[in-house]
Amino acid sequence: MKRENLIAEKTFSFSLQIISLFKKLKSENEFVISNQLIRSATSIGANVEEAIAAQSRKDFIHKLSIASKEARETKYWLRLLNESQITKIDVAKELEEINHIINILTKIIMTSQNNIK
Repeated sequence: MKRENLIAEKTFSFSLQIISLFKKLKSENEFVISNQLIRSATSIGANVEEAIAAQSRKDFIHKLSIASKEARETKYWLRLLNESQITKIDVAKELEEINHIINILTKIIMTSQNNIK
């Protein structure tokens, strides 16, 4: 039986959430932050997928580190949306989810780095 990859599933699901949010933001004529958000948020899962196919542990850590950076950028854009009041759309759920994703990525990276030493 194939075991699911938690972080791959979480980041894919999160990308779908952000696509939905992106559509709502566009309908409210919010173009600048929404474009930045969709790029960084969907990049998280793409880099996780690349990490799964990594050629070495170093490559794996590198790809997940990029995913982590993209996750932190995504958190920044979500915080801006939340605190700027540029829109009335509630992004609390997305902020909570991106924090979970950042925590998981950080743990995977740290564990992988410790296993090299």
